[in-house]
Amino acid sequence: MLGIFLGLLLIMGLAYAGWSIIWVAPIAAGVVALTGGLDLLDAYTNTYMDGFVGFARDWFPVFMLGAIFGKLMEDTGMARSVAEALTKVIGTKRAILGVIVSAAVLTYGGVSLFVVVFAVYPLALAMFRDANIPRRLIPPTVALGAFTFTMTAIPGTPQIQNLIPRDYYQTDAMAAPIMGISAAIVMAVGGYLYLRWREGKLRAAGEVYTEPKDKKVFNQEEEEKIPPKLFTVLSLVPLAAVVLSLNLFGLDIVVALLIGIFLIMAFNIHKFRGFSAAVNAGAGGSVIAIVNTSAAVGFGAVVQAVPGFDRLTQLVLSVPGNPLFSQAVAINVLAGATGSASGGMTIALNALGDRYYEIAIATNMEPEAFHRIASIASGGLDVLPHNGAVLTLLAITGMTHKDSYKDIFVVGALIPVLSSVVAILVYAIGLL
Repeated sequence: MLGIFLGLLLIMGLAYAGWSIIWVAPIAAGVVALTGGLDLLDAYTNTYMDGFVGFARDWFPVFMLGAIFGKLMEDTGMARSVAEALTKVIGTKRAILGVIVSAAVLTYGGVSLFVVVFAVYPLALAMFRDANIPRRLIPPTVALGAFTFTMTAIPGTPQIQNLIPRDYYQTDAMAAPIMGISAAIVMAVGGYLYLRWREGKLRAAGEVYTEPKDKKVFNQEEEEKIPPKLFTVLSLVPLAAVVLSLNLFGLDIVVALLIGIFLIMAFNIHKFRGFSAAVNAGAGGSVIAIVNTSAAVGFGAVVQAVPGFDRLTQLVLSVPGNPLFSQAVAINVLAGATGSASGGMTIALNALGDRYYEIAIATNMEPEAFHRIASIASGGLDVLPHNGAVLTLLAITGMTHKDSYKDIFVVGALIPVLSSVVAILVYAIGLL
């Protein structure tokens, strides 16, 4: 078990220093393998690569189509149109709330978390400038809207973290709606109140908005005229189509995303010359995203192969009380170890999913409850310094871990972990 923690510290430390997890993960896996008594070459060529390739094989279509969908939303102006419409309704004085809602709507509509960052950041910059809010709060604000309640808790979300548990518990994306909504309220309200409190503290300390040192943090095209109201309405249709196709009609997520992509193209047929570039960029970006996650899964596969993991599993399963709680602990630990919500949850459910499903059947507990807790728990300790989405968010906003990570951790890890406890309590009192 010591080797597991050494590998975890190594992967976290090097990622915090800015090194790519694509090559850091195999090195950390090597440390785990050596200290766990595994053959180093076999652990890499077989155990690590089996985990890496297995995850990529199962989820690459979703990653690729999700990235293409999001890139088309971005390049056609639809994502920005939705975000601007929402913030106009909310108002610039409530800049933090406006950014949270914009990111949340895009995420729940199926847009990739990485694309949401690109789509919302320009708007967040303008609103924070008008409200004179320090820029260091932009990363945690975007993280709250994109990486928390819309990713794991709200029933029906098409994000991968809500889809993975379906195969293990024979459920659907709408599993345990009351538990999910309860956790979502804790995350959304708790995170928002915390960020407003932080805003007040920073203002009292004399911090104000400052312009980025490099205004070309991302590719900024020449500002276009505000789209007409009809375009804003049409921009909502592909987002709604993905959610409804997945939940109301029970279609596969791949089919749902294809429907969304078709609608974007149909509504923007006059921009067809740019479709190939957007599709190419989305597909290319999905490769980096899935390789990062697969690298983390490969690291977790090696962790799972060493004898210390069996001991760790026994400790987790021996956690007293409700089995939902032990599942939440297991997924949080492994999501933190891998720095990936989807990767950590996949590892945990591969090892323990059958056992928890058997427990559910034997004790007359609803499998839907295990689905929802698995999803919520995956979005807890995954937001450690080596998390890929965190690294991308900080890079795009021009902030550092020192500037913003403490606030990201509170809204993206601490409060979501507490929300898992609330969801379990909701189930304990007889609500699902």
